[in-house]
Amino acid sequence: MRQKHRILYIEDHEDTRELITLVLHQNDFEVISDRTIESGIRLAKQDQFDLYLLDSWLPDGSGLDLCKKIREFDAHTPILFYSAAAYQDDKRLAIECGAQGYLTKPGHNSELCETVTSLINSSPKNL
Repeated sequence: MRQKHRILYIEDHEDTRELITLVLHQNDFEVISDRTIESGIRLAKQDQFDLYLLDSWLPDGSGLDLCKKIREFDAHTPILFYSAAAYQDDKRLAIECGAQGYLTKPGHNSELCETVTSLINSSPKNL
């Protein structure tokens, strides 16, 4: 039996977090989720994940801050932003902070799952 890929999903909006967690579970991913930068860092340091899925706006700072902090101790796990921030500058800044991808929400669930799968499969950790 194949082990499920693990995703850490940090999103402050509870309904969005529950919906995306359900979608990812239905597509055979294991998802651990929380809502703050502080909890995201703690979870990322205490466990292994195949991908980090981040929102841009969190109650204790920005997803960009979280992305930078994750990159301080994990240079290889892919980071994907899933955010309502839709300007080109938002996407550019996320990539500059260490993310591998950026999707705008609301979006198609199939696109999210395809992007997650692609980033995990192309990760240096999985090659």
